[in-house]
Amino acid sequence: MAFKPADKIQDLQYFGEFGGVNPSISDSSTYTFLSAKTMFDTFEGNADGCYLYSRHSTPSNLYLGQALAAMEGTETANVAASGMGAITPAILQLCKAGDHIVSSRTIYGGTYAFLKNFAPRLNIETSFVDITKLDKVEASITENTKIIYCETVSNPLLEIADIEALSKIAKKHGLQLLVDNTFSPLSISPAEMGADVVLHSLTKFINGSSDTMGGVTCGTQEFIDSLRSVNDGANMLLGPAMDSLRAASILKNLRTLHIRIKQHSENAMYLAEKFQADGLKTVYPGLKSHTGHELFKKMMNEEYGFGGMLTIDVGGIDKANELMEMMQERNLGYLAVSLGFYKTLFSAPGSSTSSEIPEDEQKQMGLNDGLIRFSIGLDNDIARTYQMMRECMVKVGIL
Repeated sequence: MAFKPADKIQDLQYFGEFGGVNPSISDSSTYTFLSAKTMFDTFEGNADGCYLYSRHSTPSNLYLGQALAAMEGTETANVAASGMGAITPAILQLCKAGDHIVSSRTIYGGTYAFLKNFAPRLNIETSFVDITKLDKVEASITENTKIIYCETVSNPLLEIADIEALSKIAKKHGLQLLVDNTFSPLSISPAEMGADVVLHSLTKFINGSSDTMGGVTCGTQEFIDSLRSVNDGANMLLGPAMDSLRAASILKNLRTLHIRIKQHSENAMYLAEKFQADGLKTVYPGLKSHTGHELFKKMMNEEYGFGGMLTIDVGGIDKANELMEMMQERNLGYLAVSLGFYKTLFSAPGSSTSSEIPEDEQKQMGLNDGLIRFSIGLDNDIARTYQMMRECMVKVGIL
């Protein structure tokens, strides 16, 4: 039977302590114990249902973690204060000095900068490869490799990772496969295809209102317990703890994710087809011209579509900037980084979200300075939006 991520979220039912339809928010930084022994057991990690200190966990954070684990089909999950606050501890929990990582070359700029510039300070090295070339992935593995790291749909080039094939390579070599699924929640379920750890920036589609940051690490109970360990847990000791008020807010927004993703996907598909028909160099996984189209189709939970992210290449940064400024003036969206908002967001990733990647490496991977990344919003009349965008493109001489 097919995995149904939205059903898993819907089937979760929480009651507030006074019978509220939303769980009560735990507004405490520390928690009391009725006995000293229970406090000792909690420090040792042996007291289920007891809370120690909000950097460790809170009821509100556990509710959100349970919902996200259900959505991704993992045993449990741990939420953090940002996407990077989930990604970096997960990597550091699995790697020590002298270890090696094989990573996709096209990943979020912050993750790239961490692996390229920061992790070497800890003597952790990374080989960046074209994740779509499985032979290159396997050839990059050394005796010190611990992790294969990728994004289901890569930022910003929208390359598609073959999760099942990567999982087989990881298992063959005794490695952990870490997958950032931020661009494709509900559409693709990496854990169902063998990913060991699934990561999200909750800041994006899952929260959906661009009003808070958040991150989550979804995995086995054993791995999540290790992250929370008071002795050597990276999340516990580095302290990227989510605030309970924010966890409660994101949990409420998670309930509408399935509706929003369907609309994001429907609107993005419409625009991608129109842009491509207009002769623009358009990249969107839903287009048959996308090199990963069939792979995405094979992996996807069909009802949620191909996601809300697309790119067009307008030839140069000056044209890109002129177009984005005009679209913002016409109220078609915002010239802003991030994604998953109910209004369309657009940016030139070469000079913004991927600016951490050196220019020569951007060119090697095909990240041109005229590339515009769109996070398509929830517009009710997408045909009207397209006509207005097209008028802008004609005015600046792109069409």
